[in-house]
Amino acid sequence: MASSSGNSNSSSGTTTTAATQIQNSSSEEDVLLQIQRKRKRMESNRESARRSRMRKQRHLDGLAAEVGQLRKDNDQIISSISITTHHLLGLEAENSILRAQALELSHRLQSLNDILGYLNTTNLGACEIVDDEVLGGGVQATSHDHFLNPLNSLGHHVNQPIMAASYMIQY
Repeated sequence: MASSSGNSNSSSGTTTTAATQIQNSSSEEDVLLQIQRKRKRMESNRESARRSRMRKQRHLDGLAAEVGQLRKDNDQIISSISITTHHLLGLEAENSILRAQALELSHRLQSLNDILGYLNTTNLGACEIVDDEVLGGGVQATSHDHFLNPLNSLGHHVNQPIMAASYMIQY
């Protein structure tokens, strides 16, 4: 019995050793599997980081190109504003000259209307020297002499003021 008991111990020891070896080999396989997974994860992370850097670089390049285009557009706008401002200053100067000319012409027109008004109210006629022998001599006022008083030839238009509009005056 002793021998059977010894055999059973030794076969039980072999079984235990085999089970331990199986467990050890399966745990080594697990460790190897975990190491492989870890390597794959690291490689995948590296690839993902590389793609992320590439996307970031493309985005940065796109932003740099957009900055360049916006600066070019800004320069064109500044140039356009400068040209427009220069043109505006020229038009303002021309407008100022035209306003001064219109004011001067308005004053001239008013002066002419004042002269016409004075002439109409004073009823100036041409003076004519009459021969002494025929009519008794002296100076006689006549309103029919159009050569000495050309405004009388205007007839009824003398009483009308002179009018002008800005569109009628061309330079």
